[in-house]
Amino acid sequence: MAGKPPCPTQAVPPPLQLSFSFSPSLRSQRESIPQVEENRRWRKQVEESPLLRPQWRLAQRTRGWSSWRSQWPFTKARSFCKTHTSLFKKILLGLLCFAYAAYFLAACILNFQRALALFVITCLVIFALVLPFLKNLLGKKLTRGLKPFENSRLKLWMKWVFAGASLVGLILWLALDTAQRPEQLISFAGICMFILILFACSKHHSAVSWRAVFWGLGLQFVFGILVIRTDLGYNAFKWLGEQVQIFLNYTVAGSSFVFGDMLVKDVFAFQALPIIIFFGCVMSILYYLGLVQWVVQKVAWFLQITMGTTATETLAVAGNIFVGMTEAPLLIRPYLADMTLSEIHAVMTGGFATISGTVLGAFISFGVDASSLISASVMAAPCALALSKLAYPEVEESKFKSEEGVKLPRGKERNVLEAASNGATDAIGLAANVAANLVAFLAVLAFINAALSWLGELVDIQGLTFQALSFTQVICSYILRPMVFMMGVEWTDCPMVAELVGIKFFTNEFVAYQQLSQYKNKRLSGVEEWIEGEKQWISVRAEIITTFSLCGFANLSSIGITLGGLTSIVPHRKSDLSKVVVRALFTGACVSLISACVAGILYVPRGAEADCVSFLNTSFTNRTYETYVCCRGLFQSLAPSEI
Repeated sequence: MAGKPPCPTQAVPPPLQLSFSFSPSLRSQRESIPQVEENRRWRKQVEESPLLRPQWRLAQRTRGWSSWRSQWPFTKARSFCKTHTSLFKKILLGLLCFAYAAYFLAACILNFQRALALFVITCLVIFALVLPFLKNLLGKKLTRGLKPFENSRLKLWMKWVFAGASLVGLILWLALDTAQRPEQLISFAGICMFILILFACSKHHSAVSWRAVFWGLGLQFVFGILVIRTDLGYNAFKWLGEQVQIFLNYTVAGSSFVFGDMLVKDVFAFQALPIIIFFGCVMSILYYLGLVQWVVQKVAWFLQITMGTTATETLAVAGNIFVGMTEAPLLIRPYLADMTLSEIHAVMTGGFATISGTVLGAFISFGVDASSLISASVMAAPCALALSKLAYPEVEESKFKSEEGVKLPRGKERNVLEAASNGATDAIGLAANVAANLVAFLAVLAFINAALSWLGELVDIQGLTFQALSFTQVICSYILRPMVFMMGVEWTDCPMVAELVGIKFFTNEFVAYQQLSQYKNKRLSGVEEWIEGEKQWISVRAEIITTFSLCGFANLSSIGITLGGLTSIVPHRKSDLSKVVVRALFTGACVSLISACVAGILYVPRGAEADCVSFLNTSFTNRTYETYVCCRGLFQSLAPSEI
């Protein structure tokens, strides 16, 4: 039949041209007039909508035009959803926010003390979300309001007024605050001593940026007042330390399943090392989500605008609060090749002066005070920049003076699970490194003890061990004793604290913190302070000062770690890195010691040390540190005739 129209399922239209070939006679036989009009309208929509063309072609090959038209409501619904995706997301987000607000209010009303952690986290999230909005809303107004201060003469006058007011305030504060506790002046003299030593060893005396030095020390001092002296800051960081301790205790769930309850309770390796893996996993997740980068950039921005340091060095030092000495330079990896020697020195000093968040968990598991560790790590960042610019001032022209800062990319992982897995895998190397160092150094110390004991027995000298006589012990107990005393430690505690500082510098901070935890456990368990003329533990004040002085990676073994990490990033600058690494190590060690001096100035007795009467009115046992302190204080307060 020559006049028979082609079947719609026999021919496929070209990709970009839709054609409909229906014979009038066939259309009149199969469709009524309303159906014809309706089909024309549908075909027109298909021609105008690129999204519907592939579906129409598939239907034309299989079921024909009428079958595809019957599925049009589903296609239309899907098209509607795609068009209004953003609206649906906003509605869903609004419902979730409303549900969380209801849950948050219910939790706070039922028991606010129990919901305190939820309240703090919610406030931090709200602040992070509102900050960009406030910046866009008030940023231009603040800029216009600060324009009068751009005048050079007015700016200089304001600087001198601020410097004079700060100096007068410091003198008045020291005079009034140290009237009851004169020993705090020793710690202040210690700060001055370390600053003079660093200035004497400075690379370029005339180029020192005193703005960076005084701002860094001032920020450290103000933060120390907030954390140590004020009740609000002290309780906040004490609460934060307790929350971190609770969080780290969840490691037991995983380590007990793998190693068994008995090993986890009794063996050190199965107590502390799994915490490193757990914390590394958590840090990797936070980095993938962008939280670490956000906090680091905010801290770096604040330090940069106050101290006048460059963007790259400030970012690396701020990153050291959370990551280690080899991970922090990776934040500025593209810029290391063009950085000046002073900036590289600042990066190294930041690594030596702080500890990473991963090993922080291990130190807390030793029993070291968590709030002091967190405070020391944060306080070290501005002090590291300050002392770095004192020991190695900037004399070159930096390429990174822009106040815009450096942008940090997010993690390369594709999802949270991959980030968690990579973080745990990377932490295995760190845990193995910690275990290997502890095994090696403690074994070497035991061998030296045995060798010295054998040599002593040959000439009838008993008890000749590493703790009694060795090169390190002479350095620690005699040469470092005056330095430790200038930090504010009582003279009777100086030999033990000096030994810990020496162990940290010549060995590593893990061995030193482990020894400090042993002293703390003896004090808390009620062991006598003196046994056969040997002191068994140190005071709480000495413990706090020692915790601050040990908080850093400034030890001899860290030189190789730092050089190895930075050389792998910029191998062509190996000679430049070798020039400044020793000076950076010495500067980083001084940062920890000055932080200890600040803790010595600001420390005030709390609990039984401050109010023995209230403590003695409660139920207590006769073999605790608090009982010992109260009885000793009451005994010393009596006149000789009353004894």
